[in-house]
Amino acid sequence: MSRSVASYPVPALVIHADSGRPRSGETPRAPRRWLEWLPLAIGLAVLYLPSWIGLARGLWQTDEQAHGPIVLAVALWLMWQKRSRLAAVLPQPRPVAGWTLLVFGLACYVLGRSQDILLFEVSSLIPVLAGVLLLYLGGAAVRLLWFPLFFLIFMVPIPEAILDALTSPLKQAVSFLAERLLYAAGYPVGRTGVMLTVGQYQLLVADACSGLNSMYSLSALGLLYLHLMGYAGFWRNALLIAAILPVAFVANVIRVMFLVLITYHFGDAAGQGFIHGFSGMVLFVIALLILMLLDSLLGMFFRRAKAAQGGPPPSRAWRQEAS
Repeated sequence: MSRSVASYPVPALVIHADSGRPRSGETPRAPRRWLEWLPLAIGLAVLYLPSWIGLARGLWQTDEQAHGPIVLAVALWLMWQKRSRLAAVLPQPRPVAGWTLLVFGLACYVLGRSQDILLFEVSSLIPVLAGVLLLYLGGAAVRLLWFPLFFLIFMVPIPEAILDALTSPLKQAVSFLAERLLYAAGYPVGRTGVMLTVGQYQLLVADACSGLNSMYSLSALGLLYLHLMGYAGFWRNALLIAAILPVAFVANVIRVMFLVLITYHFGDAAGQGFIHGFSGMVLFVIALLILMLLDSLLGMFFRRAKAAQGGPPPSRAWRQEAS
């Protein structure tokens, strides 16, 4: 005896013949998206490779701007690290804002390149990249790459007017503190303006030793450290950011004292030779160690504060995964 069976909708597995191609409304696969960016990458290379080559042969060889290629390399590396997330961004172009930034950046580039104004030529890369991201993908891509774009600011050379205005008081402060500390330690040190006298030697605290350039580059290092650590707490980040400039200043005073002591004990040739250049690396190591020590002390304080409040485990409460 036959029984009627009611028909119910049954889920079916449908295999499309064109499963290798994105259907309408789907996000294209990553390789295709990267091919769309290839002409843009070639255009940016044609624009900025001559500028970078010129900087490598000139400005980047000076002590004041030696950090420039490092900043550029780090920014490009950070962008490369975001490539998978960038490929997954749903395109929502912002043509008005994108074209505004792109035209402004290209105008700065043309003006800087034609008139040899490095401030405009180098800084133009930031609005050009931001404008391109807005035109291709929209605001989500700019938000994703905000830190690499911001980090490129440290590649921009400081204008001479600002450099001259800030260098003189910094040199005075560095010279004063170095002289006071060495004199308190028992060394025969005297000071006339920015000229330090130790024994039979006289040392001039030059612009490169004023601390301004080291503050600029160490600020970049400190912000990169915070970005890579990825702390979620506002106060911890704020305190570390506020400590970057004082830490850089203290490290520079230590560098000047180090050079004075080398000159006093081993002679002028030792103080002005290889050790003078090596002291720049020592400066960065000292500043980074001070910043890491301060970070550890703040970490202990915030962990204890969180434990006293009965919050979740510290390792999950005050740190998040580095983006």
